[in-house]
Amino acid sequence: MPKNSAPSAIPDSGGRASGAGHRFGLPLRGWIPPIFVVTLLAALLGTMYLGYTSDPEKNLHDFPVALVNQDDGDIVDGQAVNVGKQITDALIAKVPADKVDLRLVGVGEAQRQLRDGRIYGAIVIPSDFSKRLTILGTAAVVPGDIERPVITVHTNPRAGTYAAQIVQRVSDRAMTEVNHTVGAQLTDRVNAALAAAPGAAPAELTGAARLQLATPIDISVSPFRPLPEGTGQGLSAFFYTLILLFAGFSGAMLIHGMVDNKLGYLPAEYGPWFLDVQPVAISRWRTLLLKWAIALVTAPIVSGLFLGIATLLDMPIDHALPLFLYGALAVAAVCVTGLSILAAFGTAGLLINMIVFVVLGLPSSSGTIPVEATPRYIAVLANFEPMHQIYLSVRALLYFDGHLAAGLGTGIWMTLFGLGFGVLFGAVVTHTYDLRGLYRLGVPHKPVAAE
Repeated sequence: MPKNSAPSAIPDSGGRASGAGHRFGLPLRGWIPPIFVVTLLAALLGTMYLGYTSDPEKNLHDFPVALVNQDDGDIVDGQAVNVGKQITDALIAKVPADKVDLRLVGVGEAQRQLRDGRIYGAIVIPSDFSKRLTILGTAAVVPGDIERPVITVHTNPRAGTYAAQIVQRVSDRAMTEVNHTVGAQLTDRVNAALAAAPGAAPAELTGAARLQLATPIDISVSPFRPLPEGTGQGLSAFFYTLILLFAGFSGAMLIHGMVDNKLGYLPAEYGPWFLDVQPVAISRWRTLLLKWAIALVTAPIVSGLFLGIATLLDMPIDHALPLFLYGALAVAAVCVTGLSILAAFGTAGLLINMIVFVVLGLPSSSGTIPVEATPRYIAVLANFEPMHQIYLSVRALLYFDGHLAAGLGTGIWMTLFGLGFGVLFGAVVTHTYDLRGLYRLGVPHKPVAAE
């Protein structure tokens, strides 16, 4: 058939079909699959993305926050008092364990976990907390300048800006209740002391003193290692992850289509021009090897390009070489796996790749909303979804000094696993197809040429 000629089965210019039961040249049963697939994809998109953003605090689970009690206590009326321990016990009892993973650790361990991004925040009670609280009670009836005892809430913006906001809101609610409880206890203690004091002492507290004792604790919120300028308030790691994944995902589609076009297994259409060449006698396995080779050559070029653009835009990058190497690995892993899926499933592989790498990947990446603030069915995906693994590695390299414990170790291992899976899956499937004589020419029993 000449190029650009219309087969006789195509409807005429008026759009009339040649047979009954057709609409615009397509049988009625041909309408059902695309409508069904699009509807199913839309349902999946709605479930993932609307569920992901609907109510992060309602979906909160296993949200890691450290609690550090350094309070040495004090002696009041001959009795040992440790208000820091009372606050610690109250927080452990009242903070919902199914929502917040409150970790009682020392200050050194809390700082290590903050530096590695393993916790989103820390509540720190200082060593002189009880003593300062006692002094505050005394100052309510004795003139003089005094400072309220301080509890510090450290947020971890490098682990996620939205996560830092959640830490602040959770701690605000918890510490407001603690402040009122401690204030009521301190007020009762001071009133009891006044009642037992000699007649020369004031009979009751002044209004200013009562106000001071009602909320005796100063809650100080401060970021642990604030993010430098040029990080987009902590979003640079997410978007760097996004371009790495999209480069691999879209690269697989482009390489697959362009190579198949050159080999004659897929026609190309450029506007009104239609190009269809004679198929080359090549096995599925060798075709996939060719596509993999192109992907492996392209991956470091793309990674270097991204790194260069980020540098030109003054994005702070302290570990350029590791970021370049990991970026090349990530692009190669996604592209190789995507090509294997296309080799196995053909056109359906486009949809599978989009679901695996994009539809399921974005909500479970933790790049914007932490996985601990998403529905559990999304959080489960983070255990194996490629985008989450890439994000952990990129975040560790950009914000956490390239610490393996900050997610880089897990990310590298999972990316290598994904690359290995893609190679193994593609090799097994294409070899199986070739051995069974399932050639790509539409007539399995009559291949163009034997290899």
